[in-house]
Amino acid sequence: MPQFSYKARKRTGEMVEGILEVPDRSAALMQIQRSGLFPLAVEATKAGAATETKRAAKGVSLMLFLPPTLQAQLSQKRKPKLQELATFTTQLANLLNSGMPLTTALTSMTHLQTKGIPSNVSLELKQEVTEGRGLSDAMARQPRIFSDLYVNMVKAGESSGSLVQVLRRMATHFQQFADIQAKFKSAMIYPVMVICVGILLVIFFMTFMMPKFIDIFNGFNVELPLPTRLLIGASHIFTRWWWLAVPVALAIVVLFKRFQTSAAGGRKLDEWRMKAPVFGNVVKINLFGQFARTLGTLLQNGVPVLTALKITEQVMSNMLIKEAIIKTREAVTDGKTLAQPLAQSKLFPQLMVDLVRIGEETGDVPGALNNLADTYENELQIALRVMSDLIGPLLIIVMAIVVGFLLLSIFLPLFKLIASIH
Repeated sequence: MPQFSYKARKRTGEMVEGILEVPDRSAALMQIQRSGLFPLAVEATKAGAATETKRAAKGVSLMLFLPPTLQAQLSQKRKPKLQELATFTTQLANLLNSGMPLTTALTSMTHLQTKGIPSNVSLELKQEVTEGRGLSDAMARQPRIFSDLYVNMVKAGESSGSLVQVLRRMATHFQQFADIQAKFKSAMIYPVMVICVGILLVIFFMTFMMPKFIDIFNGFNVELPLPTRLLIGASHIFTRWWWLAVPVALAIVVLFKRFQTSAAGGRKLDEWRMKAPVFGNVVKINLFGQFARTLGTLLQNGVPVLTALKITEQVMSNMLIKEAIIKTREAVTDGKTLAQPLAQSKLFPQLMVDLVRIGEETGDVPGALNNLADTYENELQIALRVMSDLIGPLLIIVMAIVVGFLLLSIFLPLFKLIASIH
């Protein structure tokens, strides 16, 4: 397990140092915080750095091959990842929890390295707060970094005087979603690699190997079977019209993007994703969990229900879920309960409707939604495991069919030639 050295300060102001064995830097920060210390610096030791390097190598980015100045420019233009937001939020919560004033904490944040969020962001926040603006107002002026979800939760924390607790809940919220994304990507690595390798092997065979077999077949005085003729035709396309592959691929990508960005096309794709065999179940569980977690977190931190529904609608990526949230918001505006429009949408599962109704009756809708989110996150892990277990054998079957067709197309003429000789 990686090792991280740290420097921290006790509530009395005394400096302490130590080494922790934890999975990653975020876990080290959490453990230091639970010990009642204020972390000042957390760095991987040589052994830990080697482990982190190996882990990072699994997700090598093209950014690594760019000049450092260009890397910095690109990192400032892209939106921060959920893990980066979680780290930034945890650091700010720790600073405020240690008793630092907000401006002093933001000054310290400029010295704490948070990948994906430049130090000038904290500096600009500090300047805005120094001029008399609230932290939420300052964050609202940087929409690339801080979403409406983030800004509204900070505003709720400022209004209720519980900013530290709100920041910690947000850090947990972002960390949970980052973990889900990581699990989903991990589950898709094997299928994508198998598909890519299979495509490359077929292209290599059709481009380089098949022409040699064609020369042999041309010397036969027998009529070639249909599978062989089909394979020869495909090989001719590969060898003679290979230059069309790039423009055709680009045309397909452009057309798909246009279809995806159109209202009708995006809605149809979202509908297909939810109805797809095996994969659709994973998509639905993920969407329901995201809806419950986001809305529950917002309501738990004092955001009004209509505002919370509006922000949740913006967070969701699925058009069908967005439409259902819009209708729910309109119904709540007209005086209906939250459970009624959710049930009328016919989109959300009965479990969610029932628990939300119970939450409304007991006055704890946020608790009901967070319990639902926990349930769906557990179900998502099981669904991802099932999908991985099913996709593996399915890909093997598909590859076996492709290889079997190639072999059959090559050996059928040979069998026919041997039969004609006898």
